[in-house]
Amino acid sequence: MFFIRSAFWLSLAFVLVAPHGVDLGAVVSAAKDQALAAGMQAGRDLAVSQIAGAAEGLPGLTIEAITNTPSIDLPMQDSPKSAVPFPRPRPHWMG
Repeated sequence: MFFIRSAFWLSLAFVLVAPHGVDLGAVVSAAKDQALAAGMQAGRDLAVSQIAGAAEGLPGLTIEAITNTPSIDLPMQDSPKSAVPFPRPRPHWMG
């Protein structure tokens, strides 16, 4: 009885929720084509802006990179400071 009731309610829900008179394949294909076109246009715009920006700001960029080099420090693993505090040794009277 449980399976018959479940099948009835699932089929009723599908009839109510299923799209009627809509070609989902065509809708999805149109959305895919629109998304691809927008992505290709955004890629072209980004490439053009990067090339134009690099050509204008290249001399200033190299001078800024030379003058603002970060200081070289030891890696964290080779640092003499310990990031974690070590416990104190046990007193002698505790054995």
